[in-house]
Amino acid sequence: MKWKGRPAGAQDGFSRILANTGWLLGGKGVGGVLSLAYLAIVTRTLGVADFGRFALVLSAATVIKTIVSFDSWQIVVRYGQQHLTNDDGDALNRVLRFCILIDLASAAVGGLIAAVIIVAFHNLLELPPGMGLQAWLFCMVMMITIRSSPTGVLRLFDRFDSAAFAETMIPVGRMIGAGIALLLMPTITGYLIAWAFSELLCALAYWWLALRVGAGRLGRWTAGRAMDARHENPGIVGFLTATNLQTTLSSVGQQVAVLIVGLFVGPTGAGLYRLANQLANSLTKISSLLSRSIFVELSRTHASHGGEALDALFRRTNRLALAAGAVIILLIVTIGRPLLGLVAGHEFIAAYPLLVLLGISACIDLIGVSYRPLLMATDRAGLSLRITFVSTLLLLGLQAALLPLYGTRGAAMANVVASLAGFAMMGLASRRAIRG
Repeated sequence: MKWKGRPAGAQDGFSRILANTGWLLGGKGVGGVLSLAYLAIVTRTLGVADFGRFALVLSAATVIKTIVSFDSWQIVVRYGQQHLTNDDGDALNRVLRFCILIDLASAAVGGLIAAVIIVAFHNLLELPPGMGLQAWLFCMVMMITIRSSPTGVLRLFDRFDSAAFAETMIPVGRMIGAGIALLLMPTITGYLIAWAFSELLCALAYWWLALRVGAGRLGRWTAGRAMDARHENPGIVGFLTATNLQTTLSSVGQQVAVLIVGLFVGPTGAGLYRLANQLANSLTKISSLLSRSIFVELSRTHASHGGEALDALFRRTNRLALAAGAVIILLIVTIGRPLLGLVAGHEFIAAYPLLVLLGISACIDLIGVSYRPLLMATDRAGLSLRITFVSTLLLLGLQAALLPLYGTRGAAMANVVASLAGFAMMGLASRRAIRG
């Protein structure tokens, strides 16, 4: 059924965005419920100080993974779409192998960076004696389970349902691992093993499903060299670099914030900040899910249906994001405090003001969720990267200025201001892109 007055490309694209986001939300819904359970186990077992140390290790590993990994799934989607349309499976396979090589190189570099950080900053992380090697091994597991390439295969073939199933392996693995650790090893080490197990389980699920979905359409794995993809796909290296830097900048501020808080106020403050940030991001998870679906559809609509359909689809996704952001802010304000008490216990109630501020920041990002995918889909990756750089620099600068004055609340306020600035800049750039 067609909606009168709207281009067909926008109608179909918006329907697919809703369907694909629905699949992702289904998987994240399972993860959200399980995350409440395993967070309750970890926080109540470790206490505030040890949970803070656990959070610092997780944040350090995530920062390193974010810095060295590339969003190669966007390469598979953007450049693989043309080869899929032309029924050139061998060229598509070379794009995939090119992305796999990048992921492997990222893992090797990440392992070296992790070793340097743990050796140089062991005292600042306040890790217990003997925890350095364990932290490095955990970081290595995080590096070798980079799964961006198989994610791209599933999204290229519109199998968001399979991706949602694979993604649920993380919360399922953490829940199983946390339960076993509670019984056998209720320590930081035990829970690190549980988290590493979940990452491995998720990576295996992604690759198994990607190879199954792409069977017969991914071409031959021996057809030419992987590096030939650079010449067959003009602009692939520049696009890859821009997406990597952008993902790194947008994510590193959030993860580095936990490390900065830990340096200023110690493990207890880092633990409270980490918990509030995790709960806020759980409530606004729809932002990242929408972004993934929107990028695929904006790219397809821009290539196939032109500017009018692109404008219509962009406006509809904006209205959807605005409604979702308003509802989530209301939920955070009304149920945030009892949720903290239910999940982590009375001693974590002090994180409620942080939850409100970080939740507002995340909802601002949610409302502008269409901006970055639009810029990427319309060949403005460089502009999007520059805006992300400015907003991340603003975030880290404000954290450095406000943390000594207001403690963890200062760090949370910095997130709100930086999100507002990024929202304004991205919005202006997106409107110019639509007019262009």
